[in-house]
Parts: sequence; C-alpha cells; structure tokens
Amino acid sequence: MSKSALLVLDVQNGVVSHLDNSEMLRAVQKALATARQSNIPVVFVRVAFSEGYPEIGPRNKAFSQIGNFGDMTTSAHATQIHESVRPMNGEPLVTKYRVSAFAGSNLEVILRAKEIDTLILTGIATSGAVLSTLREASDKDFAIKVLSDACGDADPEVHRVLMEKVFPRQADVLTVDDWIAEVDSID
Repeated sequence: MSKSALLVLDVQNGVVSHLDNSEMLRAVQKALATARQSNIPVVFVRVAFSEGYPEIGPRNKAFSQIGNFGDMTTSAHATQIHESVRPMNGEPLVTKYRVSAFAGSNLEVILRAKEIDTLILTGIATSGAVLSTLREASDKDFAIKVLSDACGDADPEVHRVLMEKVFPRQADVLTVDDWIAEVDSID
C-alpha cells in the first residue's frame, strides 16, 4: 500500500507575485484541504538563502542575480509561504538552496522518516521547481503525481508541453478534481 505526501513547491510571496495565478492558488487550496481531510502529509518547500547569499556561486545563472532583486533570505517576506496556503501546525517547511526541492534540503530525510513512497506535486514554476523535483524524485524511485492545475509557470506553452509531453514519462498527470476523486475512492 502506498503512502503519499502533498508537496507545495515555492508558493511563496516573492514567487507568487510574478504570476497571474489566482486559479492555480485556488487549486492548491483545494488540494491542501483534501490532503488534510484525508490525513495525507503536507510538506511546504521554499527557496531561500542565508544572509550574504553564501550558497550562490557566480556561475549559477538562475540565482546569481538574486541579491540584486531584493531580499531572498530565510527571514524575508519574499521567502515566506503565501498567506493563501500557509502551513498548519506540524506541517514541515523545507528550505532549499537550488531549484529541486531535494537540493540542499532535508526533504528526503522527512519523506523517508514518514515512509512516503508517492509524491503529489503542486507549485511554481512548472519549468523550475516542479520539473527539477519530479526528475530527482523519479531518480530516487518515488511514485509521482502532478496536479496540473495546481502548478503554474510564467510561460503557458512551456507549462502545457511539460504537462502533456514530458511529465507523463515519469509521473501521472491529473487535475486536482481527478486526484480528489482518486483519494475519495480509497477513503
């Protein structure tokens, strides 16, 4: 019997503010409500850095300019989980230092401690955190489900291609409503 966890990736103030995402946030909220009601563990993941950004090397194209765009330290407003999907007591908040939720974080330790073997992915960006986490989770032999409407990307075409052509090679891609129906059939 599989044991699942819902991952909420980079749904934090500084990331949410860059997308038109009200529908996506509602889908994440719906997935959170279902997971909590069904006793499916929820893990929140954010990207944040230490003061002075010692984790960021100058050759890292994705992160090397972060210091120029505002405060992305662990205590900054930009790195806090968005108010619409805040963690409840007991729900872990994992801080990562790269794109994948596993990179530089304690995510795998938490998942293994809870004997999780199936990950349900939501978050921002489809072409960033979701893609990188899916790939690494697959390499770590997790079963994966991606909730297509609970993920967002600045480029809708990239989101579509990933959901329709790339992700199905390593994950089940379904809507939040389809996932809820699946969960309800097990309960």
